[in-house]
Amino acid sequence: MSAAAAAQAAPEVATAFRFDRLRKTFRSKDGGDVVALQDVDFRVRRGEFVTVVGPSGCGKSTLLRILAGLERASSGNVELGGREHTGPSRDVGVVFQAPVLLPWRNIIDNVLVPAQIQGRDAKTSRERALHYLNLVGLSGFETKYPNELSGGMQQRVGIARALVNDPMLLLMDEPFGALDAMTRETMNVELLKLRERTGATIMLVTHSIPEAVFLGDRVIVMSPRPGRVTQVIEVDLPSRTLDVINTERFGAYVSGIRANLNASGGLD
Repeated sequence: MSAAAAAQAAPEVATAFRFDRLRKTFRSKDGGDVVALQDVDFRVRRGEFVTVVGPSGCGKSTLLRILAGLERASSGNVELGGREHTGPSRDVGVVFQAPVLLPWRNIIDNVLVPAQIQGRDAKTSRERALHYLNLVGLSGFETKYPNELSGGMQQRVGIARALVNDPMLLLMDEPFGALDAMTRETMNVELLKLRERTGATIMLVTHSIPEAVFLGDRVIVMSPRPGRVTQVIEVDLPSRTLDVINTERFGAYVSGIRANLNASGGLD
């Protein structure tokens, strides 16, 4: 059976996660309701890298937090691996903008935090921690402490920590937003290599349109609040090296997304 036929025969198996008419409201200080997300619908395939881009306040991070199990949707459904998803899961790893490392623990002990919280086997978890530290380019730094590492290296530790339990899904909320431009580009390239090596499904939230295009198999474009999906773009680039940023095709994707955000009044 071909891969396409297999996907048609078992569509749920091929699905990493799905949002179905998702809505999220918050109660404001004056007692009114603020609608953060409205009728969000999309499905992501296993092994896919999707990026989410939109203006500030459009609900990108809220969407990620709902998928991480850190927030509850007000209505609608979230599915993870074909099952209803309503809370934290071992199948989901999360990387936030700040790595939030524990300063009194060395690097490998920081990576091991999720495994220890979940009561995983110590020997197996340590082997995985060493494996992922090697994958993110930090082999040899196991006994260093966070204050001995650069910002980019600390974020690599955060990625290794999110992967230590071998999650099916890796969620990333502006993970490189605080880094300088050159380090951010390097981290983007390294993230693509990591995706190839692990086969993880990844959803990354960003304000940067070029970053969204460079990383994503698909780019999910959101409207100003209440956040809705206004555009889903399949990205077909000749390569995923930094040279592709200067190509006409890359520029066309970026311009198209920018035009969409301009039309919706959502360009930052």
